[in-house]
Formats: sequence, C-alpha cells, structure tokens
Amino acid sequence: MAESMTGLKRTHRCAELSEANIGEKVTIMGWVQKNRNKGGLVFVDVRDRSGLIQVVFEEGSTDKALLEKAAKLRSEFVVAIVGTVEKRSGAVNENLATGAIEIKPEELRILSESETPPFPIEENSKTKEEVRLKYRFLDLRRPDIQRNLMMRSRVATLARQFMAKEGFLEIETPFLIKSTPEGARDYLVPSRIHPGSFYALPQSPQIFKQLLMCSGYDRYFQIVKCFRDEDLRADRQPEFTQMDMELSFVDVDDVIDINERLLAHLFKEVLDIDVQLPIQRMTWQEAMDRFGSDKPDIRFGMELVNVTETVKDSEFVVFKNAIEAGGTVRGINAKGQGGMARKKIDKLVDFAKGYGAKGLAYIAIHEDGTVKSSFSKFMTEEETAALIKAMAGENGDLLLFAADKNKVVWDVLGALRLELARQMELLDKNEYKFLWITEFPLLEWSDEQNRFTAMHHPFTMPMEEDLQYIDSDPGRVRAKAYDIVLNGNEIGGGSVRIFNQEIQSKMFEVLGFTPEQAQEQFGFLLNAFKYGVPPHAGLAYGLDRLVMLMAKQDSIRDVIAFPKVKDASDLMTEAPERVDPKQLEELGLELEEHTADAE
Repeated sequence: MAESMTGLKRTHRCAELSEANIGEKVTIMGWVQKNRNKGGLVFVDVRDRSGLIQVVFEEGSTDKALLEKAAKLRSEFVVAIVGTVEKRSGAVNENLATGAIEIKPEELRILSESETPPFPIEENSKTKEEVRLKYRFLDLRRPDIQRNLMMRSRVATLARQFMAKEGFLEIETPFLIKSTPEGARDYLVPSRIHPGSFYALPQSPQIFKQLLMCSGYDRYFQIVKCFRDEDLRADRQPEFTQMDMELSFVDVDDVIDINERLLAHLFKEVLDIDVQLPIQRMTWQEAMDRFGSDKPDIRFGMELVNVTETVKDSEFVVFKNAIEAGGTVRGINAKGQGGMARKKIDKLVDFAKGYGAKGLAYIAIHEDGTVKSSFSKFMTEEETAALIKAMAGENGDLLLFAADKNKVVWDVLGALRLELARQMELLDKNEYKFLWITEFPLLEWSDEQNRFTAMHHPFTMPMEEDLQYIDSDPGRVRAKAYDIVLNGNEIGGGSVRIFNQEIQSKMFEVLGFTPEQAQEQFGFLLNAFKYGVPPHAGLAYGLDRLVMLMAKQDSIRDVIAFPKVKDASDLMTEAPERVDPKQLEELGLELEEHTADAE
C-alpha cells in the first residue's frame, strides 16, 4: 500500500551526504537498488540521480515493525527514509562516494511499489539495446545513462553562459518552414488550413540565422532541434540537436578563435582537460592525401603514402590500369602486422571491397626479412624493394595498397586505416585530438544528378582567389568552409557565407538553378540581401556527437534521453504509427497502399 510523503521534506540527495553530516538527522527519498536481509539485519541501498547510500535496519536498535517493513522492500520501490547519518559500522566501501557512512533509520515510508523490472537497473547493462529502449523510462534510471545526461545538461549550460559573455543573443528560429530543393531529406508537415500545402521541418536553421545577420543582431546562438529523414544508419537520429551560431563582420580566423576558446572552456570545466590552443589546422587536400578522410583521426599514424611514381613502370596490371585511367596507387604501413594470418588479410580485402575497392594488394615483411607479396610475380625484386623503401617498410610490417580513382583509394585506405587501428588497439578514448579541416572544395560532382552540387550548402563563400575558375573549372574552386574534428569525428562545421549578390547568383547558376527558380525557392533571403547585408559566417556543432565523445560512449543513443532506433522508430512509444482516417480527411490527404514488388 503506497504511503503519502505528507509532513516529510527531503533534506539531501543520497550521495550529497558525507562524513561531514555524521550525527545529523536527514530525510532521503529514492529507489531501492538492493535489499539484503541477513535475518535481524537488513541492508537497503537507496538510489537517486546523485548516487547510492546504505541504510541499515538492525534488530535491537530498529523498531520491530520497521524492521519487518524493511524486509519486504524490493528493487525499484520508491521510499522515503528519515534517520541519522553515522560512521559505517562495517568496512568502508572505497568504490562508493558515501562508502564511509550509513543511515540509521527511524522512519520508513513506501511511496510507491514496483513490479519486477524486465532487466536490472545497473551500470554497463548487458541487456539487449532493443529491450532497454522499449523500457527507456527504466533504462534512464541507470547511473551511467544519468551521468551522460547530466553531462549533456552541463555542456549546454556552460555553452550558453560562455556565448552570452561573448555577446551572443539566444534567438529561436521556426520549426515549420518552407521546403527547399536541397531539402530532399525534409520531413514534411501537411497544413490543414492550406489544403495540399506542406511545411518542412528544418534540417538546420541556416537561412534564418543568415536573415538575423541581415537584421543586425550581430551574434546569434541557439541550441536547437533539427530534423533529417536520412537513409538508415546505426548511429544517426532523425531528430538531432545542433549548437548553432552566426556572427557578423568576421572572417574564418574570427570564427575559429571563438570556437577554440569555447571548446577549451567546455573540456576544462566538464572533464578538467586542457585543450592546447591554437588547434592544429589542415587543408582538405592534405587531409585526404595523408589520411584518406576529411575527418581524420590523428591519435595514431599509419598515414597514406602515394607510390604512383614508384610503380608507374610496373607491369602489374592493377597498378598500370589505375594510373592510365588517371588514378593513383597509395598504401598504408601497418607496423608490426607482417605476420598476420592469411585468413585475416582476406577479411581485410573483403572489408576494402565494401568501400569500393576491386581488391587489395599487399606485401607482408616477416620478422626474419622474408617477403610475401600478393603480386610478386608481376614485379621484379628491385621494383618490390623500391616499393618497400617508399613505404618505409621494415621487418614485421604489413603493407597494403589500393589502386583506383583518387576518391575510391581515399575511401578504401581511410576506412582500412581505422579498421586496423581498432584491431591493433591504437584508439585511446582518454586522448582527445582536435583538428580543423579548412579549404574544402566548394562543389562536388553528382553522377546521380549529372551536375555539381554544393559540398556544404549554396550560401558558402568561395575563396576569392579561386573565383576566376567558377565557370571554366568549378571543381577547382575552394570554399571558405571549415570543420572541427575530434578523434575522427566531425563535431562541427561551418563557413563564411556569400554576402555579394553577384557571387550568390553565379553560385545558383553553377548549381543549375535558373534566376526564376532561385527567386522562387530563396526569394525571401535574396530580397533581404538587397537591403544591406553584412559579411557573416557561422558554425554548428552536433551536440549529441560532442557529448558522446566527452562521455566516452560508443553511441549517440546513450546521450539522448529518448532516442530512435536504426529505422527511425521509437520502440517505447511505437511512433510512427497510423493516424485516425478523420485526421487525414481533415488534412485533405488520402493514403495509397504500397506493396513490395514481387521477386
């Protein structure tokens, strides 16, 4: 039978108590973590978001009725306990913040009983994630998840305080907006008042934050939900949170400076880690050439080496064909892996094929200096020796090569480098390596659409010295864009925006928009630009990903209170689901049944 808490007031959270409180009468409230009945002696661990404390009901010093009541407590009962803080009678528990104290109770109230939970409420749960997410309200009680969400709250609070001190105004932008042609992944919201018309949910507040700069607000900041109906990926969410900013009268260095200081502040305050400033910068081209990725993990080496010149006269047809087709041959050196079993190497070849490789060539140098190569019969001993030298190969090393178009080679070796680092245990979660990637290409070619598309978005400013190539060689134009990378994860990105109408019109033209289409889709922004627009730039962080890395978690789902799963559904609420036909009728919508095509 549930009891009332009338007349009681909680004085402390469980783990806020310490030896300094010994002798004090306190009232705690929380959930029963564990009840150990030793017959005449009942130990009850009570838990709240701060942690645990032990309450000891003992025959002789505890009222008999109270002892009997305590013996009936079960996991996840909600209790209120009044008692005195005492020095722990048994051994001190060094693993517990309250391990040196306990509470001797004089009153126990059962505020709420609980059924047996479907899984234990404990740290590092081995329960399947699907079960945990179905009962997310229980999963959220786990101390490790609670610590993650408290860290997330602290990061958000500290960021707001820092940005306010830097002169930023927190301004909300709308969720019901106009869909744009770049918004192929928009979530659409039908309008009841305007039948047949739809709003879109924002993938980012991009246009609105630029309009705020046009309106003279100078520095804008917002922690905001964004929505993207993306293809299924294990660690993506259809709704995610951005830490978003825009600044007027600035250039690249100004944005980088303020964000370096923000990151240093967050890491010092939350993790007591000193971020060394300035953070290293690397151009996109250098990152791709050295690491095969525009978000390289620089906690370890194993850099790509371009050996095209070394093998250009080789008769090995794989290398020869790639070079003749305008591609390159590059390799990575996995130090100390020369003795890797053939089966394991075959698995690496399959892995590489998953990233577009037709195969993977290798040279294994054994500890005794003997060389085993997958293509030895196509190369002379001198050519093989020159290749090993170019790769700085030593006894015990495994050299892996990809030959194809640059993009394929980068994708393959960039992914392979990370896979080998995982296998070789080179990734230390306690190490935080930041890196700015700058000078991205402005445009990238889309075979699907048969045209250039914006690598970031259509409002990114080209580098002034590259504007001369915008018509003759659009792929050569670099952007004033920058990403901040942490341990191989892009945690934020931004750019200087176009504020010159001529350049913006040219950008739309290159992207295949007619002036009429540009006006129809972005007229409100282009109109605003007619009335005096300041030079401006911005950046947005993925808050979920940033906190995931700070909390040393492997999944963003562990730092989001109510996440979706891989297919964008919510296992707890069972969203999305069908709605009442009356609602559809009111919106002027009719559903068409889709059946899978027969095989």
